[in-house]
Amino acid sequence: MPPTRTVLQDASERDALNAAAFDAAPWPSLVFSPDAKVLVANEAAEMLFGQALAGLSRRPLLSMLSPESELATLFAQAWREGGVARRSAVEVAILGAPSFEAEIAFAALPGGRMLGTFYVESQGSRLERASEALRSVAGMGRTLAHEIKNPLAGIRGAAQLLKLGASPADTPLAQVIVDEVDRIRRLVDQVEAFSDERVTAKRAVNIHRVLDRVRTLVASALGGEVQFADAYDPSLPMALGDEDQLVQIFLNVVKNAAEAALERGDGRGEVTIATGYRPGARVQAGRQGWRNAPLEVRVLDNGPGVPADLRHRLFDAFVTTKDRGMGLGLTLVAKLVDSHGGLIELESEPGRTVFHILLPIAPDAMSYPES
Repeated sequence: MPPTRTVLQDASERDALNAAAFDAAPWPSLVFSPDAKVLVANEAAEMLFGQALAGLSRRPLLSMLSPESELATLFAQAWREGGVARRSAVEVAILGAPSFEAEIAFAALPGGRMLGTFYVESQGSRLERASEALRSVAGMGRTLAHEIKNPLAGIRGAAQLLKLGASPADTPLAQVIVDEVDRIRRLVDQVEAFSDERVTAKRAVNIHRVLDRVRTLVASALGGEVQFADAYDPSLPMALGDEDQLVQIFLNVVKNAAEAALERGDGRGEVTIATGYRPGARVQAGRQGWRNAPLEVRVLDNGPGVPADLRHRLFDAFVTTKDRGMGLGLTLVAKLVDSHGGLIELESEPGRTVFHILLPIAPDAMSYPES
C-alpha cells in the first residue's frame, strides 16, 4: 500500500511548516538577501556563528572576505549561475569568530535570495576520528618497541666492543654507530609513548605552577631569543589531572610556539601564556558522554602561522611543519589532553597562532594549596 501523502491547501500552513523545518535542520543554514546580507538564520547557525551573526546582518558577506577567499568564490559562482554551487574543505573565517572547515553549498532562491548551508564535522566525530588514529599509533608503538629495541641493544653492544679494539682512526666511526643507535632508541621511545594506556590517578593540580615550570624550561633552552609573557587569572580553580602529564602537554605546546616565534628571524618573537575560566565549556568524551572542562589555557605566538592545508589535521600522526620533525609531538599532546577529559583547539593566521586547551577542574578545589 503506497504511503499516504498529505496535501496542505493553506499557504500559511505550508509556510509555517517550511520555516519550522528550516529552523530544526541539523546543519547551520543562512538565507542571504540580494545584497548578500543575512536575512534569516536557523538555530544551528546561531550556535555556530554566535555573536558574529549581528555583524553578518549589517554588512554584505563579500565585503568581509578577500576576493581570493574560497567562500567568496563559491558565493559568487552560485549567484552568477543562479543554481547550486558546492565545495568541500572550505575554510570559514568571518568577523573574528574562530575559523572552521566545512563543506558548503549555496543555492539560489526565488526573489534573488541565496541559501547557504554549512556541513560542519561535529566535535564528536572529530574526537572519534582522532581516537581511532591514536589507537593505530598506539598499536604501532607497541610493535616497534618489541621488534626494534632488542636488535638495537645488540648493535650498540657490538659497536662498543668494536670501539674498544679500534684504531684511533676508526674509533670515531664506532662512536657514530653508538650515537645513531641511541638516537633511534629515543625515537622509538617517543613512538612507544602512544602505547602506554595506563590510567594515572588524577588529583588537584595548580596549573599556574605547571605553566611556570614549562616556561622556565623552554626559556632557558632558548637563551633569551624569544620573549615570554603571561596573563594568568589568579582566581582560577585547581585543574584535575596528572601533573607530570600536564607538564608534558604544555612543554610540547609552548616549545612549538617558541620555535614558531623564532622563525620570524627578526628578534621579535613572542610567546604569551594565558589562563581563564570559560563557564559552560563542555567536552564530549566518547562513551563517557559530556564533561565540564571550563579551565582554559591559551598559548599564543607571533610566528608565521600554520599553513591553511595543515590546520585541520595538525594533531594527526606524522603531520608536521618542521623539516626534521616526526609529527608525533602534537599527536601525543592530543592523546594526553583527551585522557584528561579535555580538548585542544587551534586557530592560526600569519603572525598569530593560538592553541586553546580546555581542562576539567578538581571537585571542591576552588583555591590553590600551600606551595
